[in-house]
Amino acid sequence: MFTLLQIFRESPYYPKLRAGFLLLMAVHAVGTLGFEIVAGWQAPVMDALYMAFNTISTIGFAEVINVKDSHWGRLFTMALGFTGIAVTWYLFSTFTAFVLETNLNHAYRRRRMESAINALSGHYIVCGIGRVGGYVADELLKTEREFVVIDVDTGRLTAHEERTGHHVYLQGDAADDDLLLRAGVTRAAGVFAVTGDDSKNLVVSLSTKQLNPAVRVVARVHDRRNVDKTRRAGADEIVSPDFTGGLRIASAMLRPNAVNLMDMMLHTDDNLRVEEVLVPRGSPVTSLAQLGRRPEWLLVAIRDAQSRWSFNPPGESRLVPGDTIVAIVSPDGRRLLEGALAGGEGAGREHG
Repeated sequence: MFTLLQIFRESPYYPKLRAGFLLLMAVHAVGTLGFEIVAGWQAPVMDALYMAFNTISTIGFAEVINVKDSHWGRLFTMALGFTGIAVTWYLFSTFTAFVLETNLNHAYRRRRMESAINALSGHYIVCGIGRVGGYVADELLKTEREFVVIDVDTGRLTAHEERTGHHVYLQGDAADDDLLLRAGVTRAAGVFAVTGDDSKNLVVSLSTKQLNPAVRVVARVHDRRNVDKTRRAGADEIVSPDFTGGLRIASAMLRPNAVNLMDMMLHTDDNLRVEEVLVPRGSPVTSLAQLGRRPEWLLVAIRDAQSRWSFNPPGESRLVPGDTIVAIVSPDGRRLLEGALAGGEGAGREHG
């Protein structure tokens, strides 16, 4: 109901509808006052209002106030009926135009999506839902991350929703600051600039960093000559699908078993991924031994605040807030690992 009221208020017909409704109420008030005068102020107010409503609505039920014996009473009744019918038809025609020219289903869906987006925090924004953007969205869905899609093409958005069931998206130019703000860029954890246009991805990166300097931006670049420009515009990471595809082809030839291992991991029912988890400030866990080993995660490496790496770290390795743990986990395992680091849940439990 609240959303429907918002749709009414956003419509260009809202001022006319409001004016028509107020005018109809005013006609009823004048009618009530007029019938009171005709009755010599002897009739109850409800009777006078009833007579006004009967006249304006043309229902014509029994008269509870006698106007037959009053010449002015009859004239007033005719004038009130004519005015009431005119106002009623004006209100009805305006409402009909509102219904015919406003896609209520689309407007309701848009308001519902905006409400869902406003409730998000720490989410991701995918700018461009073509082939590359579609793969990004699939990965976010498999790893159970919340995200908003932005694309100028309604057809691509519809195809994305039908294919994945994901319905949190905005239609428009991702380089538009207002659209990025509506997508919650000030609360987002990251933005993917993955349209098919290098210049558009550059502008998206620049706009995003101006609106939220802390957000991480990963941009897609086709032409290697645009890498430095896009990075200067604010992108934290540049990915060239052509370069990455070439590297993958070479790897499939030179190290097939390693590539097959990654493929098998990506296609397990548990949706295993190589994830990174930040050791939060105030973490009660001070070492890997205290964190413990559990089947839900497989620790691979630790990266400290000075960007130093420790691969296959031993149990006595210290964990300092700000360190990043790289592990092979499922979405549930990632949440368990985050919970253990934040509150000590599961810490110190050894398995095997």
